[in-house]
Amino acid sequence: MSAYGGPNGAARGGMSGARQNSRGKGRMGITRTESSVNGLRYAALTCGEEGPLALCLHGFPDSPHTWRHLLPTLAGAGYRVVAPWLRGYAPTALAVDGDYSITAIADDVAGLYDAFGGDRDAVLVGHDWGAIIGYAAAAVPDRFRRVVTLAVPPPATAARAFLDYDQLRRSFYVMLFQTPLAEFVVGADDLGFIERLWADWSPGYDPSADLPWVKDALRDPPNTAAAIAYYRAMFGSGVPQQVPAAPTLYLHGHTDGAFRVEGTAGAEAELPAGSRVERLDGVGHFLHLERPQQVNRMILEWFGAGSASRNDHDVSVDSRHDAVSGTT
Repeated sequence: MSAYGGPNGAARGGMSGARQNSRGKGRMGITRTESSVNGLRYAALTCGEEGPLALCLHGFPDSPHTWRHLLPTLAGAGYRVVAPWLRGYAPTALAVDGDYSITAIADDVAGLYDAFGGDRDAVLVGHDWGAIIGYAAAAVPDRFRRVVTLAVPPPATAARAFLDYDQLRRSFYVMLFQTPLAEFVVGADDLGFIERLWADWSPGYDPSADLPWVKDALRDPPNTAAAIAYYRAMFGSGVPQQVPAAPTLYLHGHTDGAFRVEGTAGAEAELPAGSRVERLDGVGHFLHLERPQQVNRMILEWFGAGSASRNDHDVSVDSRHDAVSGTT
């Protein structure tokens, strides 16, 4: 069992309200919070005790630990930061009705927004599936002041890219996930398939600080099936053709092994007025982990926060898997 409870212990039972466990004194500490959202128990990492809400949404195959560099940076700039384990990713509960559609998860984001006191000053950051969900969740006017998405462009741009042969080759796993083989293949060899995806998607990056968290979130077969269900729902219920109502910064790595940088062409035209697209040389799919200081700085500047009052590395969660304490 990991320090935040692990997928089996932390995902049991229901609760209302929120409770927190924290660690770290004298530094910007990361805590774990649990709350009830749309009838599901949601777990999240949080940082900062007050200020405008900043929601940070992870993708596949990942966990909120992916934001360990950004959370204290945003908190140091005056935000109350919340990074949930998405629906079906342990220790957040499985969907009782089996609904893993983008609309359902965007509704969860709206619930988190309300639960943590979001207002017009709130901001959102989403990577991969977090970006896809973020496009829908931030489409509501006046919900978020500014938005940052990474690694998956706006829906219309992404749809065009799937007409490209080279992109289809990279997206083989999306097609695999439509078959009955998917759960067996992904779950085999202690989620070895996921290790290979990380290696392909961010060549040269060492994910040893990330994979234990990812595997805890997805190791149990029901959680593996839930993550795959996102892709099945994408074909079943479709992808909402929505973009944020607020100005959006879109970031993409030139060496992204999951989504070709060429496929982001035209993203600028899909986003609302005042938005910007930046393509970063020398980084892949997990660009916020490969080059955290640069990406954090770009996000802070986009949010108008200037530079954080604390260094990016002044963090009480580190590369050890047990660095964040939690509740069971």
